[in-house]
Amino acid sequence: MAGAAITAGCAGCNALTNFNDRDIDAVMLRTRHRPLPSGRITPQAALRFALGLIVVSLVLSALLNLFSLLWMALGILDNVGVYSLLLKRRSPLNILLGGFSGGLPVLFGWSAVTRGPIGGLPLGIVPFLMGGLVFVWIPVHIWFLAVSYRSDYSRAGVPMLPVVVGSATALRLIILFSLIMVPFSFALYLLGYFGPIYGAVALLAGLANLAGSLWVLYKPTETNAWRMFKISSPYLFLLFATMIIDAALRH
Repeated sequence: MAGAAITAGCAGCNALTNFNDRDIDAVMLRTRHRPLPSGRITPQAALRFALGLIVVSLVLSALLNLFSLLWMALGILDNVGVYSLLLKRRSPLNILLGGFSGGLPVLFGWSAVTRGPIGGLPLGIVPFLMGGLVFVWIPVHIWFLAVSYRSDYSRAGVPMLPVVVGSATALRLIILFSLIMVPFSFALYLLGYFGPIYGAVALLAGLANLAGSLWVLYKPTETNAWRMFKISSPYLFLLFATMIIDAALRH
């Protein structure tokens, strides 16, 4: 049930943001062939589908426990309300303030596996470190995309950070967040929550991402930024998959 709830919630948020962004998606070369701007799906059908998924996610979350419902609702509110509706077209901080929703599925999962009608409040540091890791990864990943499609965002009037401050400054901030990612990921090993398998993968993956970020700063082309966007995509999957493997081997 938890897997169905988080899948429906993420899909519903994605559908709602695509509904809201259909006008700028039609202007941008990267997104103009999406179903809504290309006319393959009507806005009314997309909105009904999106709202249906959101309702399903909230109902399933409520059936799990109250804290699962809380994290799901906050994630939807931040992703759709804060990021898509309020900030995306107004502020270069859109990714940062809208990135909290990226870490909330971790808290949702933490509560979903606890028993009882209320669920577990994650008082420990583990879910917050895991959620924080997602939060600091999001600007690294998305700002690489924004650097590679800077002219596209500019044409659509979307104030992504590289559009507002320039690619060079944005790449320096990417390096800063890449540096922050390393202790966030490695702390889970240093504090004893995961073993040496995870620790080695976290350290090597973090250093590889940092080296790639420095390489793009040294050779700041749109092609290189796009390459790092693609390379950074499996970073979280690799770390979370290693957490599962590490925990399974230790127990």
